[in-house]
Amino acid sequence: MENVKFTQMKDGDKADYDFLTKHEIEHTKGTADRLLKALVELDEGLSGYQITRLGHSLQSATRAWNGGADIDWVVSALLHDIGDIFAPYNHDEYAATILKPFVREQCRWVVEKHGDFQLVYYGEHVGANPSKRDAYAGHAFFNDCAYFCEHWDQSSFDPNYKTLPIDFFAPMVRDVFGREPYDDAIMNAAPQPLFDETIARIRAL
Repeated sequence: MENVKFTQMKDGDKADYDFLTKHEIEHTKGTADRLLKALVELDEGLSGYQITRLGHSLQSATRAWNGGADIDWVVSALLHDIGDIFAPYNHDEYAATILKPFVREQCRWVVEKHGDFQLVYYGEHVGANPSKRDAYAGHAFFNDCAYFCEHWDQSSFDPNYKTLPIDFFAPMVRDVFGREPYDDAIMNAAPQPLFDETIARIRAL
């Protein structure tokens, strides 16, 4: 079989859907590499900063790595702006949706809300509410998102910061997106710190 027999999904039989499932599973194995390619393509988007969009993503992930963050945090930092090209008005939700099946809820929530939290730095200059994050006051991950934005996002536009290359992070991306999707043990895993002084010291050696 090279193609399914049906032209309407309701007319497909088990053989058709077994055939499609096989192809879909094979296709998902390339998700990590497609995301890495999309990261490079971020540089085709609007810029104007002192570093490129890709540079910002890499610098955010580097700061997470240097601070001792675990792989879920590092990959989330790397991909937090992956939606800038295709979803400029809700890039945070776009990125969170991509990450959702493969990382713990703590990371997904922070990535989804980081756009609202970032407004504290510039909202007043663009006619937006700089206090929009206040709507989430009391949330279990409020402080995590505040830390993410302060230490990894808003600070990562520095052309003089020693940033790790994309090849350094590629194995981590492949690791995360090679997981079984929607694994409860991963999605509901206990929250982890964004900064670990002991690990940070080891990584600095």
